[in-house]
Order: sequence, then C-alpha cells, then structure tokens
Amino acid sequence: MRSQKRVVVVGGGVAGLAAAHRVVERAHEAGLSIDLLLLEARERLGGNILTHRRDGFLIEGGPDSFITQKPWALALCKRIGIDDQLIPTDPNHRRVYVVRGGRLFPMPEGFLLLAPTRFWPFVFSRLFSWPGKLRMGMDLLLPARKRRPDEDESLADFVRRRLGREALERIAQPLVGGIYTADAERLSLRATMPRFLELEDHHRSIILGMYKGRKTMARQSRTDSGARYSMFVSFAEGMSTLVDALASRLPAGAARTHSSVSRIERDADRWRVVGATGSAEPADAVILACPAHASAELLSGLAPRLSSELAAIDYASSATMSMAFRRDQIRHPLDGFGFVVPAAEQRSMIAGTFASVKFAGRAPAGFVLMRTFLGGAVQPHIYALDGDALRKRVLDDLRALIGIEGTPQFVEIHHWPQSMPQYPVGHLGRVARINELLSEQPSLALAGNAFGGVGIPDCVHSGETAANWIVDQLQSRDDR
Repeated sequence: MRSQKRVVVVGGGVAGLAAAHRVVERAHEAGLSIDLLLLEARERLGGNILTHRRDGFLIEGGPDSFITQKPWALALCKRIGIDDQLIPTDPNHRRVYVVRGGRLFPMPEGFLLLAPTRFWPFVFSRLFSWPGKLRMGMDLLLPARKRRPDEDESLADFVRRRLGREALERIAQPLVGGIYTADAERLSLRATMPRFLELEDHHRSIILGMYKGRKTMARQSRTDSGARYSMFVSFAEGMSTLVDALASRLPAGAARTHSSVSRIERDADRWRVVGATGSAEPADAVILACPAHASAELLSGLAPRLSSELAAIDYASSATMSMAFRRDQIRHPLDGFGFVVPAAEQRSMIAGTFASVKFAGRAPAGFVLMRTFLGGAVQPHIYALDGDALRKRVLDDLRALIGIEGTPQFVEIHHWPQSMPQYPVGHLGRVARINELLSEQPSLALAGNAFGGVGIPDCVHSGETAANWIVDQLQSRDDR
C-alpha cells in the first residue's frame, strides 16, 4: 500500500493552477494517493488573468490571448476539454501598425519580429528611411560574430550590430521590448529570442536565415490543411475560461484564497508551510508558484543563498487601460489588430490593441473596445501617474494617433504592480545557479514566469514541469 502524500502549491496564478492540476493528473496515472492544497493570498485565482463583462463588452484586465507556436497551453486545453471554446484572431485584419513621427505606418508584410523575409513590401515601406533600409540589407553581407557557447548579448546590441539603429528603434524595441515590458538595452537575447543567435550561427545572415525558415513554414502549411488555430488564440468567453476550467478540476476544497504564506520551514523529513496567521500546513512536497521576490521572502530563513538569487530578479510594473467608444468616434479604419509605440516617440503607452477587431464578441455592434498597455521598465513614470492623469495622457495620445473624438463610454484601468520579471543579460546564468541551489532542497520546486518565459504557455510549462518533478520524487521515495 502506498501512503498518502501531501503536496502544497503556493500561488494560484496560471503556473500554480497548471502545477496543481498536473499533480492530480500524474498521481492518478501513477496510482499515488495525493492530498493537494493550493494557497493563494488574493481573493481570487488566476493571477494576472482577469475577465469580466460590462455593458455588453468583454474586458480582459490582463492577457487577452496566448500563442500557439509554444505548444503547452494548447495541449493543456485539449487535455481538459476546452479547446472547442478557443477562437482565432480575425484573419481579415492581421495588420500591425508602428507609430512613427506621430503617424501610424503598417509594418511591412513578411516582417518577423526583427527582420524582413519579403523583399518588395520592405522596399516600398514608408516606415524606414532609405539609409535605414540599406543598413538592414547590410546584414546579408556582414560576417557572423564568433562567440562562446554561453555568451550573452542584449537585444539592442544584437540588432544594432546586425541590422542598424532604425531596425532597433522602429521595430525590435517596440515589439520585443513590449512583450517583456523591458529595456532593450538590458534585455538578454539568449534568454528571450535565442533563435536569432542560432540564425547567425547557422546562416551567418539573419535575413537569409529567416527567409529560408519562412519557405519551410510555407511548405508545411500547404501540407497541413487541417490546421485549426491562428498564431494567437483566446476563448469565446475570455481568458478566465482557462482559470475556471483548471480550478474546477482540482479536488473539492483543495484551493484556498485569502491564504497568505509567511515562510517555509523544514521539520525533519517534511515541510511546514507557515501562514500569515501562524498556522502551519505540513507537506511532503512544496511547489512555490509565486513571483520570485515572494519566493525569496518565504525561503529567506531556510535557504539564504537561494533566497538571495531569487530576490535579485527584478520586476517591472505595468497596467492595461480598456476604453469603449462608438465606432463613429474613431476616424482610423481599424483595419488591423492595433499598433506598437517605439520608446523614441515618447508617448504614454507601449502599445494599443483594437480588441473588438482582434477577437469576435468583445463589443456590441456599432462599438469598439480599445486596450492600451502602459508602464514597464521603460515607462515607470507613466505607471506612477494617478488615474485621472493617466486617462488624460492616454486619451490625448489616442486622439492624435487614431483620431478619436469625444469621450469614451467608460474607462477601466487594471494595475499589475511588480508583475513582469526582467530578463537582463546573464539571466540564464542566474537561473542555472537557482536550479543548482534548489537541488539541495528535497521535494521543493519553483514555477512561474521568472525563469523560462513570461507568456501563458511558458507559465503552463513551468508549472507542469515542477509538478512532474515533484510526483517523480514522491513516487521514487515510495518505491524505495
């Protein structure tokens, strides 16, 4: 007979929910008896995922979609039976604009993150100057940089070196920096976009390597006629669908909200998860699926070196602002998903999304739902503004950029303090040190967006990896 094992997950965001669900899945497959407890300090589960309806609009306070090229979130949706609720982006309006000189210019067709893969759309684009285009074309002639296998480089240094200043300021910084709400001068390319280092190593030229990769993807898409999903997907009823589905599949009473944890202790061969009120939960294994700085506080008395490494991971604060307008209040044709704003433009926002164009069912007929993204490591002064000042700055910029007239039907601001971990040059070295120190703590695992990626698929993968490792540890302990 296998004895029952108790697993405590600290943190009820998507990483913690994925970890808890995977513990239940694996325990069932392995025939283990698990007593699962998930503790969340806030009043609700889901972390930065927050969906609600207002006056016929579907509003996302946090992420509004996830990428399907990373397989883990999509695979989880299929396993728990909610993939039939996924919806694609509108195939007729996939254009993205870039702000330049106070105007919106379409990103050239075939431009993938850092570099062009199609010649003529790039040549005729008004987003770049002719000197800027010629400098980007120099990538076809430049030699590859020789580097050590683990050598890192910032996104800004890499793009300037390969493609020039305009490519950095007008494309790379607003696109890639916006994903991570990060400063491109500090952002680690190896931790965020290692594919481009590999392209330089294998093809010498980034443009040449991406062109070859695009041709391969085109051949694959012609043979894969049954593909159902666009690059980004959401749920018909919003991203909270994933949170609710995962929570409903946990054992009854396993998830507790309003349950802060103050520290983690080791008592003989078991853990003690001590709450803010002083009560303690015994555990055979613990998964910390909270921000790195929160995990650092919990472990400060037990593992000072591990705590110090976790505390050294910086975070940035960000916010979203959702606004509803009548369609006739906006002069722009809204023939795309939205726009990104280079830092050099000195506007109040990182990006803006035409949410009701991007996904169906987000606004009533005759209305538009707009979302803007604010703050981050480059604009902490914007995040620090009070609500009235923030609304005024954003609305003034939207009037100038897309021709909004009048006042919105409503405005909602969602603040996410210290929510986006920063991946500076050398981040992967810190993660390696954290993993080495973590190996000294039996049946303790970490999960979340601070280590291997900030998107929803990355968080799902992190949580499930931690859960798999924990169940393997418990199973091997029983087998002994």
